Amino acid sequence: MMDTVKEKNSPAPAAPKIGALIPAAGMGARMGSRDPKQFLDLCGRPMLVVTLEKFQNCPCIEGIIIVVPADKVDVCQEEIVGRYHLAKVKQVVAGGEKRQDSVRLGIEASEGRYERVMIHDGVRPLVSGTLIERVADEGRHHRAVITALPAKETVKSVNDDGFVTKTHDRNRVWLVQTPQLFRYEDLIRAHRQAIQEEWEMVTDDASLLEKIGIPIKVIEGSEDNIKVTTPHDLELARLILNRSDVPPAGCK
Repeated sequence: MMDTVKEKNSPAPAAPKIGALIPAAGMGARMGSRDPKQFLDLCGRPMLVVTLEKFQNCPCIEGIIIVVPADKVDVCQEEIVGRYHLAKVKQVVAGGEKRQDSVRLGIEASEGRYERVMIHDGVRPLVSGTLIERVADEGRHHRAVITALPAKETVKSVNDDGFVTKTHDRNRVWLVQTPQLFRYEDLIRAHRQAIQEEWEMVTDDASLLEKIGIPIKVIEGSEDNIKVTTPHDLELARLILNRSDVPPAGCK
């Protein structure tokens, strides 16, 4: 009986330490701007700041690592982290040639100080704190968690000549977003194996973990959580911010 009482009164396991890794090293050629898109103005602040503040304000996030172009490390440290008082940012890391390289460099820089790593695109500034917390909570029960939206339209595979080769069951097709949450040891192993085996054209980190046999849990994301890639996306982001209850200063 005493053992049963002790078991019932034992504390719940502590929540794992989560570090946010924000890849923002792209040059944004499709935006047609002189500056990388993550530094463009979004309602009075750099887009990257709008993204980072969401993680800064989430209790589940212990620290943040940003990966930026090599020539923007000092600028990011001073004009982004320092100016906007982003105290949870622990490191600003120079990125690599591809997104996959940049993420790996950020993971390696963390040196395993976080049990879980939540990866989120720096140019998805409309992620909500609620979604971040939902992903963190699912991470207590699943080894890897990603956000996605069910496809609304028919999806087809097309060959190099522009002819349809297959029509997919859209009830089984999901459009992947970030944030994505993984165990550090799984993530670093997958990225290092990708180098050894020369896995190319991997567009998200979940794909790497799939290749090493890690089960991926999918939860529904948000339609507002868009990736800002083109001038049209930037205008849409401004519209979404304007319709929110408390739009940032500078939105019109």
